[in-house]
Amino acid sequence: PAYIDWETFEKIQAMLRDNRAEYQHIKSRGIPRDGAALLHGITYCGECGHKMAVRYKGGSQYVCNHLKIQRGAPECQNLRAAPIDAQVTAAFLQAVAPAEIDALSKARKAHLQSERALRDAEEQQIERLRYQAALAERQFNRADPDNRLVTGELERRWEAALLELRRAEEALAERKVPKANDHIGVPHDLRAKVVALGHRLPALWDNPATRRDHRKALLRCLIEKVVLRRCARDKAEVRIVWRGGATTELRATLPVNAVAALPRHQEMVERICALAREGMHDDEIAHILTQEGHHSPWEADKVLPVTVQRIRLKSRVKVQHRQTRWPAIADHLTVTQLANRLSIPTKWIYVQLKRGSILTTREPSGRFLFPDKTAALQAIRSLRNHRVAKIDLREDHHEK
Repeated sequence: PAYIDWETFEKIQAMLRDNRAEYQHIKSRGIPRDGAALLHGITYCGECGHKMAVRYKGGSQYVCNHLKIQRGAPECQNLRAAPIDAQVTAAFLQAVAPAEIDALSKARKAHLQSERALRDAEEQQIERLRYQAALAERQFNRADPDNRLVTGELERRWEAALLELRRAEEALAERKVPKANDHIGVPHDLRAKVVALGHRLPALWDNPATRRDHRKALLRCLIEKVVLRRCARDKAEVRIVWRGGATTELRATLPVNAVAALPRHQEMVERICALAREGMHDDEIAHILTQEGHHSPWEADKVLPVTVQRIRLKSRVKVQHRQTRWPAIADHLTVTQLANRLSIPTKWIYVQLKRGSILTTREPSGRFLFPDKTAALQAIRSLRNHRVAKIDLREDHHEK
């Protein structure tokens, strides 16, 4: 006897066919692999409709090279994977949130109620059509056979009523046939498990122990495919096709290779120069530009101070020197001042502070202060020359 039934065998064969990563021949999704691109195997080109491949050289990218392989044409699209993966992941986690599951359950219940009301209305319509057909039959039977014009008209009305009744009954029969994905409801215990998983899924997703192929398998549980199309140099339209046919439209910000490639680069340059001439510093300008919707070439949602500095220096706009955040303390030295005084690396001082080899005063702001005294400086020199193992500058003495 067989180990499994025929339906299980066909399901296993379909899984095996789907796991084969032969894009050009069978167009399958392929088995989830441990690559950086989370949408590997389920991305499609929004320009030509073909399946997109993944290229890891030079960073993860979704590439549509079907026409290039088949006809020698240029690549259709080449999109960076990281920002698109982030957008799709956020949509996936939002879709499995308990609030979304509850909303989906309510929408499903409302849909079933509307379907039931429509079916009741169709059944009432069929009853009315049956009455009209029976009435036409009685009128035909009571007519005088010798009056051919009258009987012919009554027969035509009877046939029309029967035809309309048959069409209505066939439509109702098709509506009553259950579809493969038409589930009447979800058991309460299963729904409770799904809601509990929705609470835990964000933590499981962010857990470093979760492998990337497991994340891909989770995405494929709900997502059928993702259609990508570049709509601007730094923008891509993302359409998520969920299992069941529902779609979600998103727009992802893509990195570019230069400020001049940004669509609002001229506005950004003029704004930076204007704010710099008003006396604002680079970090303040970066914050303002981020609030106004600008972003750096390699950042999707913010402007980096280094981007502001490069644009400002290229435009030859100088800013006033900013004073230090902390005021000077009399008879005390900071780490930088101590390093300059003794001609030693600041890194060495921080290492000794971390090891506990130097104990000194530390402000609530985090700044270390060293006494500006000959004994303290001589103790630090002794530690530097390995003459002592530890010094305590809080009491102006050192110990081996």
